[in-house]
Amino acid sequence: MKVIWTPEAQQDRVDIWNYIASDNLSAATRMDELFSDAAARLAEYPKLGRSGNISGTHELIPHESYRLVYEIEQETLWIMALVHTAKQWPPVRG
Repeated sequence: MKVIWTPEAQQDRVDIWNYIASDNLSAATRMDELFSDAAARLAEYPKLGRSGNISGTHELIPHESYRLVYEIEQETLWIMALVHTAKQWPPVRG
């Protein structure tokens, strides 16, 4: 299965990297590797995650602090967001 990170998910990943790297570069590298490993597992086993909080999505927890939100569309797995587990998800629209 083809895995595509949406621009929003890519930005989430960069933001997480920058936040962690400001204190510990090796920890940021390890966290980013967890995200890459999770995406690779999903390419093989797309239904590995549970049903998401948003209809039509799935969620995988690659680390206790982050949820990876994705959608499956035929032979493509779209990674939609990386969200800290302490944040409201889905975001409240006001």
